[in-house]
Amino acid sequence: MAAPGMTKTAWKLQEIVAHASNVSALALGKSSGRLLATGGEDCRVNLWSVNKPNCIMSLTGHTSPVESVRFSTSEKLIVAGSQSGSIRVWNMEEAKIQRTLMGHKANVSSLDFHPYGEFVASGSLDTNIKLWDVRRKGCVFRYKGHTQAVRCLRFSPDGKWLASSSDDHTVKLWDLSAGKLMAEFTEHTGPVQIVEFHPNEYLLASASGDRTVRFWDLEKFQSVGCMDGEVSPFRSILFSSDGGCLFCGGRDTLRVYGWEPERCFDTVSVAWGKVFDLSICNNQLIGVSSAQTNVSSFVVDLHRVKMTGSGSQGTLPKETPISQPNPAISSLRRNYERPSTTCTNPKRVSPTSDDEEKESRAEIQNPEDYKEIFQPKNAISRTPPRNSEPFPAPPEDDSTIIKEIAPVPEAVTPVAIPKKNSEQLQRPPVAASTPSVCLDPPASPALPNNPPVISAARNEPIGLKVADFLPVVKGSSPTEIVDEEAVCQIRKGHETMCMVLTSRMRNLDTVRAVWSTGDIKTSMDSAVAVNDLSVVVDLLNIINLKGSLWKLDLCLTVLPQIDKLLQSKYER
Repeated sequence: MAAPGMTKTAWKLQEIVAHASNVSALALGKSSGRLLATGGEDCRVNLWSVNKPNCIMSLTGHTSPVESVRFSTSEKLIVAGSQSGSIRVWNMEEAKIQRTLMGHKANVSSLDFHPYGEFVASGSLDTNIKLWDVRRKGCVFRYKGHTQAVRCLRFSPDGKWLASSSDDHTVKLWDLSAGKLMAEFTEHTGPVQIVEFHPNEYLLASASGDRTVRFWDLEKFQSVGCMDGEVSPFRSILFSSDGGCLFCGGRDTLRVYGWEPERCFDTVSVAWGKVFDLSICNNQLIGVSSAQTNVSSFVVDLHRVKMTGSGSQGTLPKETPISQPNPAISSLRRNYERPSTTCTNPKRVSPTSDDEEKESRAEIQNPEDYKEIFQPKNAISRTPPRNSEPFPAPPEDDSTIIKEIAPVPEAVTPVAIPKKNSEQLQRPPVAASTPSVCLDPPASPALPNNPPVISAARNEPIGLKVADFLPVVKGSSPTEIVDEEAVCQIRKGHETMCMVLTSRMRNLDTVRAVWSTGDIKTSMDSAVAVNDLSVVVDLLNIINLKGSLWKLDLCLTVLPQIDKLLQSKYER
């Protein structure tokens, strides 16, 4: 297993063929960071898990290409806008359409869900912004003021304001309760692609085609910072979870910015092309991009990204921490006051008409993943809450080459040369050394580094050659041919064993990632899910070291596995 310093900072998670025609819209679920929605010119909206190649559900009903898509905060609803100006809202738990909203005269280019109520904001190429009540199927208000297409909409964290950006080079801030324009920012000199609210403070960030990122104070309604000089404009921006920095996704680049004073903390090279959306989960940043019919997902390990300290721009001393906002500035800038809310399921709303029910369908293509994500069996399955594990980072290029060669290492070959011991190596007692692997992740899984195995198999120095164990061949037959046949015969068993041990180590890494969160029950569920009894045994050896870890819900998971072990070929 590669050392932590040898793993990649950014890597491609997977690439899928998402639609039968070009992909035109992408969105990530911000709550879990694991759900992906894709909209295509085939008029469909497809749902995916970012790390799985199979489509979970396909939503139909639009009669023109999908231009925009967005998840609700709870990820139970999804909204999509089309070229024809129609908007459709689906309830993913019930796998049915909830509303069809008509009113725009051109492409619906931007969408956003209200953080607390069942309201949707939509922006269009017709320059209008509309606020919709999903429950009553009506337009609550229309906001006018932009002179060109509306490219992005974002509700404030407290749900009182709406920010919009447009091709007319402006950013506008709207008061929802008063139904009027609060402020207009005009410093950008190009189309403004995206805006994003700070999660806590009265601060707004915007990225434009003029290749700048600007920060706006929402109390004084003025610019408090500008990052410029970029090679290409940013299409996606996202504040960190604590609000300490801003992640900006550009062409094959991720930049990490701070403000007051403005500076660049770090730059990461990511081969994602033009990134469409970003989300954060388990201290990993997920980004998605598309090329024709394909969609690619990428991961950036934020543990290895600099998000504090002095940057390449600005004059802040290195010893000054920036993970939290500057106290002097924080005391001056207000924080959002979020209303108290309760977590409730969306109310069942019948479709507008029977015709709409027929033409708008939710085709569940992966029932297992759909039930696991949207329809948990009961409340017990959510207690304790299911924590998604971080995606394992692949090794650096040099380590990857070594790992690919590992199934047939030269150092392993001498260990199994005696035929009487080659059979012992394939027996389950090898599992006895596994607990040390779980407790000490950096330990190498390579078999020859384990001294007890080597000493038990040898009475001679390790450097003996294979030919020393072969009978002397008399006659004119070349010795090299005999040696080659013997080595090939011996390596057959080694290749199999190396594959088994490599698979086992990979499974243990997966379980250990869950174990590090402190959730014992979920760790055992993960061990059971990999369908490898040896991994279950390894985990049981660790749990048995501390009896206080045993709980009734853990016993319910473990007992069926113990029954399988007793009926299996394993001796322990």
